[in-house]
Amino acid sequence: MSHAPTARTLSDFAGQWRLTRQIVHEDGTTAQFTGTATWTPEGDRLRCVEEGALRIGEGPAMTGQRVYLWDADLQVYFDDGRFFHRVPPLGGDSGHWCDPDQYDGSYDFSEWPAFTVTWSVRGPRKAYHMTSRYDPA
Repeated sequence: MSHAPTARTLSDFAGQWRLTRQIVHEDGTTAQFTGTATWTPEGDRLRCVEEGALRIGEGPAMTGQRVYLWDADLQVYFDDGRFFHRVPPLGGDSGHWCDPDQYDGSYDFSEWPAFTVTWSVRGPRKAYHMTSRYDPA
């Protein structure tokens, strides 16, 4: 028996998640990120802080952090207020044009509460595929 997908809402993401990310550049260079993603209330939005260790190839691990703001319509903004993209509530495709680069994303909620997000980035200076998996902490 199949179940209809459930639309995700902002409150579904609140809390801490384990985050693993694989980045594969067109030239074959790879990077891995391991850490956490924590969504905490900030007014009527959630602040998402991704932090952990980034390792490029066999190099030493570096500490990394990224901050996003999510609103009730699942619109995601960079921490400086610029719009990034909208998360499809049922999963599926999203995108972002960041001149001169195109970001094509896809959200997969089929294993909820775990979920994955993939991004393919193409532009004159960027060409990579990134897969992020979020698991409840």
